[in-house]
This record gives sequence, C-alpha cells and structure tokens, in this order.
Amino acid sequence: MNAVLPKQLPASAFKNSAGEENAPDDTERNTGMYFDVHEDVSTGLPKQLPARRVLKPFGVYIHWPFCLSRCPYCDFYKEVKKDVAQEDIIDGYLQDLEYYHRFTQDKTVSSIFFGGGTPSLIKPQNIEKIINFTAKKWQIRKDVEISLEANPNSDRENLFQELKTAGINRLSLGVQALNDKDLRFLGRTHNLKQAQKAIDEVLTTFDNHSMDLIYARPKQSLTEWEEELKQATNFGFKHISLYQLTIEDGTVFAAKGIQPLDDEAAVKMYAFTNDYLNTNGYPQYEVSNYGLPCKHNLLYWEGDDYIGIGKSAHGRFMSDGKIYATTYHLNMEELTAQERAEELVIMGLRLNAGINKQRFFENCGLPFAEAINLQNLQNLISEGFLTETKNDLKATSKGFAVLNKIIEELCC
Repeated sequence: MNAVLPKQLPASAFKNSAGEENAPDDTERNTGMYFDVHEDVSTGLPKQLPARRVLKPFGVYIHWPFCLSRCPYCDFYKEVKKDVAQEDIIDGYLQDLEYYHRFTQDKTVSSIFFGGGTPSLIKPQNIEKIINFTAKKWQIRKDVEISLEANPNSDRENLFQELKTAGINRLSLGVQALNDKDLRFLGRTHNLKQAQKAIDEVLTTFDNHSMDLIYARPKQSLTEWEEELKQATNFGFKHISLYQLTIEDGTVFAAKGIQPLDDEAAVKMYAFTNDYLNTNGYPQYEVSNYGLPCKHNLLYWEGDDYIGIGKSAHGRFMSDGKIYATTYHLNMEELTAQERAEELVIMGLRLNAGINKQRFFENCGLPFAEAINLQNLQNLISEGFLTETKNDLKATSKGFAVLNKIIEELCC
C-alpha cells in the first residue's frame, strides 16, 4: 500500500437536502416560543421543549451556498453573489423543513449546523427564524448544539454577538492560516490582524468554538507548521479542524498548475500534528478533527440520521423501516442495507473510536460480518492496519495513512 493521507471529504459527504410541499405557517406567529432561549443563549435551547426521552442523535443541516469570492483551493459547490433575496430563500428553507418533518417528526433534534458557502452572510434574524421554526416542528434536546461557520472578516461590526443572540452556541471560525503571506496565497479576504481580532471576539462571546486551518501548503516547512500549530493551540479553542491542502480538479489552483506538497513531507506533518495535539489538550477523534467533538459532524461519521436544506446538500435517515438518501431538491431514494453499510464503513473508519458494530447494525440492518469482505479484513488485521474486538473495528495509526485503500478492500 502506498502511504497516501486521507483527504478532506468532499462537500457532498457533509451536506444534506430537503423539500418544499405544504408551506409552513408564518414562523413569526409565535416567536415568543424561541425567545425564551435568550435568557440563556449559550445553550441555544427552547426551554419549554425539553427532550421527552433519550433518543438517537438527529441533525438538521442548513447549507448557504453563497460567497463573496471564490477561494482558489475550494471545490465545494458555491455561488459567488453579493446580493441575494435572503427572505425568499429562507422562506423556501422553511418549506423544506416542513416537508421533511413529515418523515422525521418522531425524532429529537440534537444539532443544527449552518454551513456553506459562507453562512455568516445570513442575516442573524433569518438564522433565528430557522432555529425558531425548527424548535416548533421537532422536539429539541436540552443540550442541542447549534453551530455556524464564519469568516474572520465581516461588514457587521457586532456579528458574533448578534449570532449568539440569534441562538448560535458553537462558532467555527475559518482562519485557515496564521500569516498574511499564506492567507493571500489561499485567496482569503481577511488578513492576520482581522483574524486575531475575530479570534478574540469568538473566544469571549461563545463557550463552544472551533478553528479551521489548512496546512501542507506548497513550500511550507515542517518547522513553520510546528510554530503555527503551537500558536493555534495557545488561543484556547475547544476544537480544531486541520485539513491538508489538496489540489482538486476544477479549482483555480488546478487551473494554475499549483503543485501540492510532496507526500513524504505531508506525512511527516500529519504525524507531528497528531503527536503534538494528542499531548497538548486536543486528542484526535477523527482524521482531521481534534478536541471537544462536534456533535453534528459525529452524526455523519457514526451513521445517525440527519436532514438538510439547500443546494449541494444531502441527507440520510430512516423512516418506517426504510433508509432514505436525499439530494437537492426533493429527491428521495431508498437505499439497500448493503449500500448504507458501505457508507457506514467509509465514514466510521475515519473515527479514532472506529465502527461500533451494534450501532452499525442499528443504522443499516446488517450484521457487520455480513457487510464486509472477511478475508480481506483478516489480512488487514494481520498486516497491522486494523484492530478488531467483539464490539468494534478501528484503524491503527498505520492504517489511517492508507485509509482509502483499506475501505476499498473491505467493501469489495
């Protein structure tokens, strides 16, 4: 096996979808229901909707595809527009939530995630409208996580406080680099000074927060990355996401012929990253993620149910004993147990905790041993790429470096 680090998942792996029939009642009809949250906005909880019982996690993903500019490394779906009819789009989102509620009304929302694109461009009052409507339609867990991705720069002077007031209780800040030279190279519209100001505001405004960085940049040395990573951990974020730069087809970088850092140097950076963070308060729990786990992203990796709203979004959920995959717009396809099982292998092995076999069975209906190639599994275990117990299957550190190949062999 060639040592190729697992890449950041494509946008489609983290997006979901929704529908539009039966337009909902005016969400402003009873805004007081959600306004009670503002007595304790750090929880994001509508207090008069406590969870009735302990249920499996269930997430709502809101995709805002609009950006003010296109980053040269990004191959996610996006639309570069300065002016959009936000109110019309949000009304459509509420219709989509209404549509999917009919299939998921027995579930309890454990997380809401606003991703993009640039979801911090959504007006705070529209974010609140979506949260408010979701709280009216579904039961909400007391410890619900409501996340939003934001850039460090904004035209709104009090953006972060306004987002918190709207109900956001976890802020993910897309810093991407901690020097001006690399920020310019990555096509970011903020500079280091703006990033530092935003970091201070996020850390003082929110109790739960995350920071994104991109590393293994062309010509970046291991020493430079070591210093940058140490600086990042000193800020005090609860969570850090670290993505190695890959040059994807269709991006500006690909068109310019930008070459990625060589594999050997990238492998060394990945090894240092894991060693350093694991011993400095940020234990790795997934290929690219460290620290206090993001509840919403765990939904994807552990195979729990989620719906999604917006372009380039998809969903996975069980309803009346059937497994559905949804794509934009209003497309619902029933998956076979084997199809869902393969997805669970792909996602689950990204976790340090690996695949829980009981959860696997609950989420696809197949015993783990019937869903994979057992001969290849034994070979991978004997070669030191995987470890297996009665309850779970995990990739070793050796296995993480060739995760894509492992998945191919298990699912063939």
